[in-house]
Amino acid sequence: MALLINDLCVNCDVCAPVCPNAAITQGETIYEIAPSRCTECVGHYDEPQCVEVCPVECIFVDPEHVESREELLDKLRELQQEDA
Repeated sequence: MALLINDLCVNCDVCAPVCPNAAITQGETIYEIAPSRCTECVGHYDEPQCVEVCPVECIFVDPEHVESREELLDKLRELQQEDA
């Protein structure tokens, strides 16, 4: 599953730098997570780093992008090949 930042985001700038897949970018009004790059930190960390650092707890599982752990690992492998 990809994660989603909701409108409680205060643009504090702490989530984007901790994302190992560069999935988080500044959107028009709040930060946004690209589902195609979000692996919920699977393969990097035990917990999603953006969720860990978010001071307002505005990052949740995106119900429109449900993926298993194996699918997230496959996505990570593809991203690593693209970024190589």
